[in-house]
Amino acid sequence: MTQIEKLALKALHQMDPERSHALSLTALKAGVVPLPGVVTTDRLKTKFCGMDLLNPVGLAAGYDKNATVVDALTQAGFGFVEVGAVTPHAQPGNPKPRLFRLTEDQAVINRFGFNNEGMDAAATRLGRRSRLRPVPVGLNLGANKDSDDRAADYVRVLETCGPVVDFATVNVSSPNTEKLRDLQGADALRGLLSGVLEAREGLDKHTPIFLKIAPDLTDAELAEIASVAQEVKVDAIIATNTTLSRDGLRSHHKDEAGGLSGPPLFEKSTRVLARLSELTEGTMPLIGVGGIASAEDAYQKIRAGASIVQLYSALVYHGISLVEKIALGLDELLERDGFEHVSDAVGTGRKDWL
Repeated sequence: MTQIEKLALKALHQMDPERSHALSLTALKAGVVPLPGVVTTDRLKTKFCGMDLLNPVGLAAGYDKNATVVDALTQAGFGFVEVGAVTPHAQPGNPKPRLFRLTEDQAVINRFGFNNEGMDAAATRLGRRSRLRPVPVGLNLGANKDSDDRAADYVRVLETCGPVVDFATVNVSSPNTEKLRDLQGADALRGLLSGVLEAREGLDKHTPIFLKIAPDLTDAELAEIASVAQEVKVDAIIATNTTLSRDGLRSHHKDEAGGLSGPPLFEKSTRVLARLSELTEGTMPLIGVGGIASAEDAYQKIRAGASIVQLYSALVYHGISLVEKIALGLDELLERDGFEHVSDAVGTGRKDWL
């Protein structure tokens, strides 16, 4: 991290978290943030669900909710970028304050509640993005809080935005929309995913569909989800979203309602990832997310069963330069352990998490 980045982060941390989030987006859009561009090596280049990635380190949904800085993010060193979540209609989300830094824990709690400008605004911006950079961009699909048919909401967003994205994620695991996680039940999930996958057939191109799950699942619930995902042939599973757990936290914000992300989530989410890898016998492509703040963290996710990884909360504390640092550090760890390619390491440490 450069001295300028350190000073910028220090200044941002003097502000209300949501205001500093908005200011970081403004800075990226204005082009005043130094970005590395392409970050890749032969060892890091990989193919995932038909997409060619320069490296396996992606941006998780939640940062660029309205797809306002996609062009900048595709120059920030990520191998792929996910924006959103986006719902059919614009909605304000939950009352403020709804974003909290847990500095002592290097963590974040949010209860945004799918605040976004709606699918039409997102589709317009995504349609205008530059296609010159080989960085896939995907969209996190959400449902409106007051919807009478949330399953239909996911279909509507895919139908509207599907033509201008490279992948889409069905997000049924946010803890901040009441009863949304109920859609992770077998029957509801089967119906929801079947509808989304059917809608995909109406698009002009094949768009990989991912399922993002919660970390707060019992073994039986996880087994059920894995079975349904394989049955309907979803392309990949993202493990995991934020947690409702508050184990071991020190910050005075620890009791705030919402989803917890950052290092306190790492162990829980990685165990879910490894269990999914075991349940699907390594045949289901997995994306590891939750608490990644270093190259070693990313490497552990991959060895637990993830083919690619995502991060977000760590950027709050370490800045955008962390992306390049993690990608190149991952390359060094793979070389150290004798792996010629990142795919060779996938699942090699799964048993350590079971």
